[in-house]
Amino acid sequence: MAAGVEIRPLIQSDRAGWEPLFEAYLRFYDSELPKEQYDVTWARFHDDAEPMHVLGAFDDGRMVGIVHAIFHRSTWLPDTTCYLQDLYVDGSQRGRGVGEALIEKVALLARDKNAGRLYWLTQEDNATARRLYDRVAVAPGFIQYRKPL
Repeated sequence: MAAGVEIRPLIQSDRAGWEPLFEAYLRFYDSELPKEQYDVTWARFHDDAEPMHVLGAFDDGRMVGIVHAIFHRSTWLPDTTCYLQDLYVDGSQRGRGVGEALIEKVALLARDKNAGRLYWLTQEDNATARRLYDRVAVAPGFIQYRKPL
């Protein structure tokens, strides 16, 4: 695991550290969102009625990684399911175990909330992330499709 890295839920005052990492994550996937969506997402993370969670990885007080998790029901399981929606580690911190530590913290959160499954998606050509994912999880072989609405 990442020595000296603290992983904790983000609080309101952490937004200035979270936003650049979220923007970098979106750029990695050639995406962008309107600034209003950042406000909506951040508010959801801090609304107890929302099933969304945000954690940050801190190295010497500096936020170096983020992870977003969403809990939802499933037709396949009696318990909730945890979807790890977004995971991003600053490029200067990769290879230190920060990503794995963030995944493990989400797994702990999922266990604490009695989730029956933790899952996530990545692009097929994201070889760097897939090396980590192949080591810490199982790829079930599903392919995602989207229909524009």
